[in-house]
Amino acid sequence: MRFRFAPSPTGVLHIGGARTALYNWLASRGEKGELVLRLEDTDPERSTEENVASILEALEWLELDWDIGPLRQKEREDRHRECVQQMLESDLAYRDPASAEEVASWKKENGNRGYRGKGADDPSAAVRLRVPDEGETVVRDEIHGDVSFPNSAIDDFVIARSDGSPLYNLAVAIDDLDMEITDVVRGDDHLSNTPKQILVMEALGTTPPRYAHLPLLHGPDGKKLSKRHGADSVQALRDSGYLPEAVRNYIALLGWGTEDDETLLTTEDLIARFRIDRVGKAAAIFDEQKLRWMNGRYMRGLPVDDYTARVAAFIDREVDDRLRDACEMAQEKAQTLAEVWPLIGYLFEEPELDEKAWRKVMKEGSADLLESSHSALADLEGFGVPEVEKALEQVVVDSGAKPGAVYQPVRVALTGGSVSPGIFETVSALGQEQTLSRIEAAIDRCRSEQGATG
Repeated sequence: MRFRFAPSPTGVLHIGGARTALYNWLASRGEKGELVLRLEDTDPERSTEENVASILEALEWLELDWDIGPLRQKEREDRHRECVQQMLESDLAYRDPASAEEVASWKKENGNRGYRGKGADDPSAAVRLRVPDEGETVVRDEIHGDVSFPNSAIDDFVIARSDGSPLYNLAVAIDDLDMEITDVVRGDDHLSNTPKQILVMEALGTTPPRYAHLPLLHGPDGKKLSKRHGADSVQALRDSGYLPEAVRNYIALLGWGTEDDETLLTTEDLIARFRIDRVGKAAAIFDEQKLRWMNGRYMRGLPVDDYTARVAAFIDREVDDRLRDACEMAQEKAQTLAEVWPLIGYLFEEPELDEKAWRKVMKEGSADLLESSHSALADLEGFGVPEVEKALEQVVVDSGAKPGAVYQPVRVALTGGSVSPGIFETVSALGQEQTLSRIEAAIDRCRSEQGATG
């Protein structure tokens, strides 16, 4: 079996395209078949080398490889022109100079039936395929079942421009045939194009491949997925700190599921269990919050050395014991790689204060509680987690305050924000000298603000 992923390099690889690539990859690997990567770059104005590089980068980050390619559709134009000439000589196609306005007028006069031109001896005119007036063209689809299109409603459609260059439906059909593609898996926005591609194949005397048109992706609001729903491209997911294996797992489940509804699946599991005929017909919902949850599960399951290496690459730092210890402390807290540095950055540099967190946490009496915490921590001979925990818990007992009233001001003083790993681990990791210094600065600011309002 031979599958193909055939993106148009007219933009970045969006999440829907990534799912299409993944499904083709899983099916080809599960069936011990081949995967062809073909760039459908017949739109000269919108297809750019920058977009090509972006698509390849996205596939490589997702760890989706291919067996043949990347092939370039525009490099096969001579073959496309050859097929056009063959169909002209067989009277399966004809030249037609009709403008779009003339076609619209014809359709209006003929009850909106598919356009049929008369043809003209004009070598500079566009080329149209002759579509039969009778019968229907049936798309045999593994997801939607048989979908019929009356031939009488299909225009004699243009397969080559007036300059002889091929159009999409011609080029795709010829390439699928020449590359011996057995299975075409793509978004169901292509379903309406498929009868035209089948008609081209039939005109060339060949049998079309099997088809499977995937439901489109929607956001949680039920509308077509777009940037307003969050990350909308593979690179955006990467830059937001998601792991490629978590993304593969999550997007595999957008429209497909296992018999037992298991959700956390290794790539090996996905290859073994994926089946195109289990993909549903309804639009699938992409919910980034669910992806975050899944990504968090994957991150917590990483060995600490692997976790540290990925964090180091994401924040562009060298791996050392200090970073490893910090990552180990944050591993249970962060859902994405992007969330790790805000949890541990205070250990490596003076943190930027979150003024909103300061105003929320530093209440009347916070300066006194900070002074008590400072005194308790200053008296410690050991500064490990058990010693810190005992000292701060004693402050809670002695003051009669709630734990949060003691711990949160310390957290903000040390990290600049109200979220960090466990407070005892946070204090111990920073060390006694820096802890005391930052608490002193927070006490000074509290006293200053109290004086200004007193």
